[in-house]
Amino acid sequence: MAELARIEPDSATGEVAELYAQMKKTFGGVPNMAQYLANSPVVAKAWMNMAGVLGQGVLPPAVRERLALSSAEYNRCTYCLSAHTFLAKNVAKLDHAEIEHARDAASDDPHTDALLKLSDAISRGRGSVADEDIAGARRAGVTDAEIAEVVANIALNVLTNYFNRFNDTPSEYPEKVLPR
Repeated sequence: MAELARIEPDSATGEVAELYAQMKKTFGGVPNMAQYLANSPVVAKAWMNMAGVLGQGVLPPAVRERLALSSAEYNRCTYCLSAHTFLAKNVAKLDHAEIEHARDAASDDPHTDALLKLSDAISRGRGSVADEDIAGARRAGVTDAEIAEVVANIALNVLTNYFNRFNDTPSEYPEKVLPR
């Protein structure tokens, strides 16, 4: 059962209604998560703004979805696993094998694999990483911009993972994916 009140799109007013209108334009609807985030319009805006700005970075959507899957698996967030499995398959067009690999912070693509391994090391080290983790990423051609965006994507994913775990947000996504 969700911990926070759900603000349904039909009953939203003021700033929340404006946020929902923006979400409908951007996402084609108002995700369940957003209907709980909207209890604080500032938090809903922070999520939207951070996701939107990171979408303009050097990491392509398929990499960002893999990072989200890896984070959701590590943080055991069933809502985010379901959402990002759906998005990885239907938006980023990743095949089943790559989706499964991403959950284990891996990829068949060497550069993407290095990004996922680095992200996993950063998450598990709570920001600290061993020199060999950075060296491995560098050998695979990972740039400073990519490293900075990996850290920012971790922060975004931790926000949504923790929020949805705390809230027990009900999933609207067709595939109910559970952490391993």
